[in-house]
Amino acid sequence: MRDGDIIHGLIRGLSVIECFDEEHSRMSITEVSARTGLERATARRCLLTLVHQGYATYDGKFFQLTPRVLKLGHSYLATTPLPRLIQPFLEELSRDTNESTSAAVLDGTDILYVARVSTRRVMSINLAQGARLPAYCTSMGRILLAALPQDQARDILERSELIAYTERTKADMPSILTELAVVAAQGFAVIDQELELGLCSIAVPLYNTSGKIVAAVNIGAQTARAPTSKMIAHFLPLIRKIQSELRPLLR
Repeated sequence: MRDGDIIHGLIRGLSVIECFDEEHSRMSITEVSARTGLERATARRCLLTLVHQGYATYDGKFFQLTPRVLKLGHSYLATTPLPRLIQPFLEELSRDTNESTSAAVLDGTDILYVARVSTRRVMSINLAQGARLPAYCTSMGRILLAALPQDQARDILERSELIAYTERTKADMPSILTELAVVAAQGFAVIDQELELGLCSIAVPLYNTSGKIVAAVNIGAQTARAPTSKMIAHFLPLIRKIQSELRPLLR
């Protein structure tokens, strides 16, 4: 791809949208400039353009994204059959386990939830379709990272902010790479309170008809109800059944 084919203004505008998050929902021009690395004047033009197009509001000091931004994510969800295909299977899996089930794809250093069935709140944050979590410390993230060539997985990890969310979190490169090798060999990933205390999950990859991994599916639960030993003994056969049933449907 030639540099002349790239619209750098669009790149800057998207970086401004992406710099807003849960901890930075309202920001000034100076704050956006600092978080994106853009010149203050460039950040200002991007923000005012977003306001003009209805993607942000401005109260004279602070900018805030509007719900219109959700249309960008909806465009992806509306044009891919993946969420529609997976959803009924997640509902079946949730009924069989009485636990929350999800499917996600890899997006940069994060996993992006494309489908979910929630039986109860298992995390302190609210997970739904379109939610994002770090790939390195989630079961679906490790499944998707383990499917990549090691140099690609390492590159993603090097660009990730490796945070120890709990005392159990594997947050250093050697430990994560070792874990990815284990995941690749056994074909499933288990997270035991690495993202949040009291939460565990198990995930497997979803293959298409060509044998390519296109997503991951998981079951998440409180450890008091479903410790990792129960997940492997009782939930893994059920989630592998879904994996097998979905394969001929995924292109």
